[in-house]
Formats: sequence, structure tokens, C-alpha cells
Amino acid sequence: KSANPQWREQFDFHYFSDRKDMLDIEVWRKDNKKHEELLGTCQVDITALPTKQTNCLELPLEKHPGSLLMLIAVAPCTGVSISDLCVCPLADPSERQQISQRYCIKNSFRDIKDVGFLQVKVLKAVDLLAADFAGKSDPFCVLELGNDSLQTHTVYKNLNPEWNKVFTFPIKDIHDVLEVTVFDEDGDKPPDFLGKVAIPLLSV
Repeated sequence: KSANPQWREQFDFHYFSDRKDMLDIEVWRKDNKKHEELLGTCQVDITALPTKQTNCLELPLEKHPGSLLMLIAVAPCTGVSISDLCVCPLADPSERQQISQRYCIKNSFRDIKDVGFLQVKVLKAVDLLAADFAGKSDPFCVLELGNDSLQTHTVYKNLNPEWNKVFTFPIKDIHDVLEVTVFDEDGDKPPDFLGKVAIPLLSV
């Protein structure tokens, strides 16, 4: 019930060199659970923004009245990575020793924001639901920790996909929950939900 909403939420997006550099933003309104209406869209060219500083942007909505006020900071990606299983970042014993040293008790207060990190190996899924008429699915897996989100590639026409990827997240809150969701890619349509599991960090 507001024409001047304030959200004050922060989201972290990780974009890599092979991704597009345009940030697409949509504003929607809801009348009830079923009816939604698009109030406007805008785009931000990430490559045009100065790095290592917070940029305050007022973005007019295209073809609609109103504007969005946003703070966007572009910084080098630290602590987040996607790699193949064969080059797992924690496989090297010397690297494990460095990490043990980094998080030992005497270094606890050296960097307060560096709580730790989570490494997840996404190997495969088994006996997924068939989402297509041909009795197959095009599954991919999304990992979310707090507002961080990373995903695997899509394995087409397969109910037993193997991804064999290693994902590394920085931990910002030990009470966060890792959510792992499997979707079926459906072309230009929204992906179909195939299943989900939630793992509290405190249980690891």
C-alpha cells in the first residue's frame, strides 16, 4: 500500500568473465496471491561503473512513471569460486594447512568479517522427476547461502545428471542455511521445480 516503498535490502551477485554485464531490474506489484502487475524495468551497465566504491544511482523506470534509488558497489570477487572436481581447491595439503592457520584460535580477531567459508561438491542427482513430455528433464542445481547464489550448468535430457562441480562460499553468518534446489530448464519459461534440500550450517 505504498507508492514510495523502502526495502533497504542488500544482495550479492557474482558475475564472471563469461557472463553478461547488464543488471536487469524489474519492479512488480501484487494485488493478491494470484494477480501481479509489472510496474517498470531498468538496466544498469555494470562495466560502466567505477570499481571499489559505492555508486549511488537513481534509475528511471522504462515506459512507466517512477524511479529506483540503488547503491551498487562493484568489487573483485573474493572467497567465491566454481571449479571442476579435478581441481578441487581444498585437495592440496599445503593449502589445507594455510587454512588451518588462518582460522586458528590466535587469529580469531585478525579479520572479524572473515568467519570462514563453505565448500560444497555437487556430484550428481539420481531418479529425478521427468518434467518433459518425452519422459526426461533438463536439470540444473542452484545453491543459495544467505543472499549468495551460484548454480551448475544444465545437463540436458537426463534424470540422473552428473555435475561434478565444487562451489566455495564465504560464510557471513554461522546461522545461515544452505539451500540446494534442482530445477528443470524450460527455455524462455520459468524453470520447473524438481526438488530441494536445506542444510543448516550449524549441522555441518
